Amino acid sequence: MREVAIIGTGLHKFGRFPGKTALAMGAEAARAALADASLTWAEMQFAVGGSYEVDQPDAVVSDLGLTGVQFTNVYNGCATAGSALALASQLIRLGEYEIGLVLGMDKHEPGAFAAEPDQYACPPWYGELGLFLTTKFFGMKINRYMHDHGITHDTLAAVAAKNYYNGSLNPFAYRRKPLSPAEILSSRMLNYPLTQYMFCSPDEGAAAVVVCSSAVARRHTDQPVYLRATETRTRRFGAFEVHSPSAAPAHLQVPAPTVDAAAAAFERAGIGPAEVGIAQLQDTDAGAEIIHMAECGLCQDGEQNELIAGGATGLSGRLPVNSDGGLIANGEPVGASGLRQVHELVTQMRGRAGQRQVAARPAAGLAQLYGAPGVAAVSILST
Repeated sequence: MREVAIIGTGLHKFGRFPGKTALAMGAEAARAALADASLTWAEMQFAVGGSYEVDQPDAVVSDLGLTGVQFTNVYNGCATAGSALALASQLIRLGEYEIGLVLGMDKHEPGAFAAEPDQYACPPWYGELGLFLTTKFFGMKINRYMHDHGITHDTLAAVAAKNYYNGSLNPFAYRRKPLSPAEILSSRMLNYPLTQYMFCSPDEGAAAVVVCSSAVARRHTDQPVYLRATETRTRRFGAFEVHSPSAAPAHLQVPAPTVDAAAAAFERAGIGPAEVGIAQLQDTDAGAEIIHMAECGLCQDGEQNELIAGGATGLSGRLPVNSDGGLIANGEPVGASGLRQVHELVTQMRGRAGQRQVAARPAAGLAQLYGAPGVAAVSILST
């Protein structure tokens, strides 16, 4: 099959934008990606759009231009961007098209996401007992992980502080103010052991990437970044995931969907975890970043205390994680969040990240997404 390259990326700033629609933000991000690739909308042979709030992302063509382009809409929870990238890359690998645009956008109301339990295959009593809360799940999961592997509260705070600092260097981030570990630990407790400043927030924004075959890439840039793999996996029986009413006994060690998605992505890419020089992980909360480090094979369970305390995941470390501030600093407009991750990886791998450029320009990067009701996507990029 043909190789797939990314030759353009674009973002609309993440945050709150009263009076501006998600479609308008999407059009802005699309134009930025097209400009980055020195291409026009009329040159796109197909498009894939992802969103949670927007029923028809393809309506953005009213702003970009009515060219008759094939446009497919997708939604897969927090893994929406992974599914959009997978579809786009397959269209190119199979030879149906040479070049296209992948676009994500969303505009969420303030506050936690809400839904009816039966929409996630949960019984009514799950909500009636107050269990249908994502903050509850993430608190319970990291609390168990801390018990099993010795992760400390200081490590949780250090992850959040790192991401706020990285966000302060990112002009597209929502939260631009650095916070100290002490400020994070002393903030209001939401779901033990996670405090308010350890969580991300739903917000607004858009992101886009231009993907193409390697032959097209060589005509347009001398700095292509290749999308080696994008794999999506759902939860197995017994795994404790978002909105799971039960879990298997610990000794059964049922792998999380991120474990399966990462293993499949590395196998398809022909790249091992040791070769990854930068990672974008789903930090819905500080604990999630810690857990996903091990689930992606980037470290062993329990090694995170030492790695994070030693600066390994900082901008000057050997494995920078969430160099743009991650979800904690950027927030999570669901349809756009995963493409923001890809934008950051491409920007870092091109050496164009400015103040937040990592010390060693990476040759391979990983992007990981995770969300309800237990779905994960992992993408591997390389130069």
